[in-house]
Amino acid sequence: MATPNPSGDREKVVSKLPGWLRRDLKVRAAQLGVDIQDAVSQGIAMWQTTSDVAPVDTAGGVAWSTWLPPGQWAELKETCTSRGMPLVQGLAQAISLWLNTHSAPAPTSYTRRIVVCNQKGGVGKTSLAAGLAGAYAEDPELEVLVAAEAVALQSADGAGLSSEATDLLTTDEAHAGLGLRVLLVDYDPQGHLTKQLGLDLIGIDDPSLAKHMAGTVRTGSIRDMIVTVEDSRFGGRLDILPACNDAFLLDVMIAMDRNRQATLERVLEPLEADYDVIIVDAPPSLGVGMDAGIYYARRRENETPGNSGVLIPVQPEDSSDDAFDLLRRQIESGQVDWRIEVDDLGLVVNLYDSRDGYVVTSSLEAWQQLKEPRVIGVVRRLKEQREAVRARQNLISYAPTSEQAKVIRRIAREIV
Repeated sequence: MATPNPSGDREKVVSKLPGWLRRDLKVRAAQLGVDIQDAVSQGIAMWQTTSDVAPVDTAGGVAWSTWLPPGQWAELKETCTSRGMPLVQGLAQAISLWLNTHSAPAPTSYTRRIVVCNQKGGVGKTSLAAGLAGAYAEDPELEVLVAAEAVALQSADGAGLSSEATDLLTTDEAHAGLGLRVLLVDYDPQGHLTKQLGLDLIGIDDPSLAKHMAGTVRTGSIRDMIVTVEDSRFGGRLDILPACNDAFLLDVMIAMDRNRQATLERVLEPLEADYDVIIVDAPPSLGVGMDAGIYYARRRENETPGNSGVLIPVQPEDSSDDAFDLLRRQIESGQVDWRIEVDDLGLVVNLYDSRDGYVVTSSLEAWQQLKEPRVIGVVRRLKEQREAVRARQNLISYAPTSEQAKVIRRIAREIV
């Protein structure tokens, strides 16, 4: 399917691509500083003049879209017809050809660091962080249900995607659990994450994350504070660093540190060798504590683009839009001041319910129209998450077959 761009210089095309090929394209384009739509256009142009491209396994294709110069999509269709192959195969071959002719620099392996942030309260930041951690830690011996990409990106009434796109793949997929070692860091002084998972806050006089960041802990290790979530679904792979109420004073505690933006990294970096993923539930503020969270999410030397970064939950309402703008300014200011790159892992539109009316549905459409960061999931407002909080359990364990759990697993796989 092709839809003209109002400006006339590009047309939006929708097809299917295997998830692995889409991820390779996204990463390679970022590594080389090339826009994805330009990479695809270049690949199609090369493929048109090449006749010996190896077939590509397109099984498990998911809905995917990009923007191409007018007429290029039609030309691709014609060539596919003349070569006797499906359009999906031709597109996959073109992208593979571009990947094979554009080598990537050798990356350095780093633990994935995901900072879930938004200074606006009530956007579902904590539930998203906990859900992602559970999705990453699930037992690889389990078969789990993952929402199809099209389902993960639309509301219950299909808003935000065309009928052609949603028809491509709208059924759940069965996958093995990811089985990763995960550290979940409760960096929010309110401690909601710690409480949601059935743990106690650290005592106000005891060693804490904030005290370690401030350098006032003279004995013991940050490892002494880590607690394993006891749940057979996670098999000992999910740990949490609980919160302490002293984090309300964090900005004051680290304000005079010469490299205050690096204080969170100084504490967490020694733990990275023990984990595949570290997820930080950031504080709802724009203070120096958030600066430290942004700095921790930065792309390190030779790190694969998109391996780490910020994940931003938002709500489908106008005030969330204002809060997002403020957060983006803080991130952009930090990138300039510290000469770093912080990757956007995506937006998650949380607590969506189309029954709330036009403001909500139109806000969702506005979020989905953003190119960067793009929406990678829409989580509806359903009772299972509230019940999981009441039961003091991770949603992935409390309701593993719920719609929310399936969408969160899709989000996890979008950024893994």
